[in-house]
Amino acid sequence: MSGTYLGMPSFPKAAREAVHNETLRGNLRHATHTIRDKRAKAVAELSDWAQLREAGKQIKDRTLRHLDQYLVQLEESVTAAGGTVHWAADGDEANRIVAGLVKATGEREVVKVKSMATQEIGLNEALEAEGIAAYETDLAELIVQLGEDRPSHILVPAIHRNRGEIREIFARTMSEWGRPAPEGLTDSPAELAEAARLHLREKFLRAKVGISGANFMVAETGTLVVVESEGNGRMCLTLPETLISVVGIEKIVPTWQDLEVFLQTLPRSSTAERMNPYTSTWTGTTDADGPQDFHLVLLDNGRTDTLADEVGRQALRCIRCSACLNVCPVYERAGGHAYGSVYPGPIGAILSPQLRGTESEIDASLPYASSLCGACYDVCPVAIDIPEVLVHLRERVAGQGGRGHRLEKAAMKTAGWVLNHPAALAAGEKAAAKTRALHPRRLPGAAAWTDSRDLPEVPPEPFRDWWKKNRT
Repeated sequence: MSGTYLGMPSFPKAAREAVHNETLRGNLRHATHTIRDKRAKAVAELSDWAQLREAGKQIKDRTLRHLDQYLVQLEESVTAAGGTVHWAADGDEANRIVAGLVKATGEREVVKVKSMATQEIGLNEALEAEGIAAYETDLAELIVQLGEDRPSHILVPAIHRNRGEIREIFARTMSEWGRPAPEGLTDSPAELAEAARLHLREKFLRAKVGISGANFMVAETGTLVVVESEGNGRMCLTLPETLISVVGIEKIVPTWQDLEVFLQTLPRSSTAERMNPYTSTWTGTTDADGPQDFHLVLLDNGRTDTLADEVGRQALRCIRCSACLNVCPVYERAGGHAYGSVYPGPIGAILSPQLRGTESEIDASLPYASSLCGACYDVCPVAIDIPEVLVHLRERVAGQGGRGHRLEKAAMKTAGWVLNHPAALAAGEKAAAKTRALHPRRLPGAAAWTDSRDLPEVPPEPFRDWWKKNRT
């Protein structure tokens, strides 16, 4: 199962269950620590990393300020190169467009490159409802699909699975989707990869329609770019007769020169590689080479609303490297499923509530799924100040009201009155000092905070009294 997961419980409820899963926590701890340690070494090799990071930020901000112009330029460039551009205001419209394009070919199955945008809109489920089978070809996405699971990481969707679990999934379900797993399959990484390769090979060779996303779109030429590590993307982008790419409107860069920056920062931030093994680019169609029918579906789905928020729009800089997930102490313990979105971790905590709104229980809770430690900002290759956006969104959620926020507002109003009346403050301090032996360790009505933290002890006398005795 993929797509968005509205209807899930709030983050605290989902995380409470996840943190008691020792296998999940072990898998996440091992994977995130390994990736982030390798990333740190790869980034340290570049003496100009800070300048590249700032350049990426500036390019993205400039593009977002003039997004309307670059989108028009992109459409003109894609059309001139032989492609067709479709505009989708939301996920439902995008799904209808893609399903219609696939049906027009007469095919009933498609192969897919790993794509966050298609997961965001639940494309696989929409195609299934139309009688079209969508086959994921990225190894981790294949594991998730065969296991009827959900992605839990932006870069490594099956990060919550260990080798033994993957072997069991392959042995049990591969035969239902195509070529079965080899007899006697073990949990050796080489054997698991070979089983996936053989299973997917027949799909690559017979597929007539491919579906992809894109990491970047170059406005000046209409070129789309996919970076990947396995080669499955290259197969999906070159072998089918028809290629349909579903891409968020924020994935534009103005020029090839701008692209140069991100082809340095993305591999090092995501897979800790100096250069990703496969960089595939395509511009429209070319006679007798690659797909002869190319469609680009430009997806809004809440991005325009996000762009209108001067603080929150920086989330649209994201290049989906997942570095913020790998350093986040909350993600490491709770896992990706608790975020109720295809975008987990710190970036998901600020992106999902903006794309979907903060009305649902899960989306209203996501801005609070953080300790605000700032590690996510430190590693972001485009300098998204995630803590700033989290606080900004918390203010938005608080403004919606609700029992907890009404109590907080009342408490702040009372505190404001007391702090504006020195005599009342002094009387309160003296009363607190005289009754300190009776104070509870936990505060009634604030169990979420004090169940794991003792209240600070009140000193024997107020500071102002101590000052009068010792400094007057």
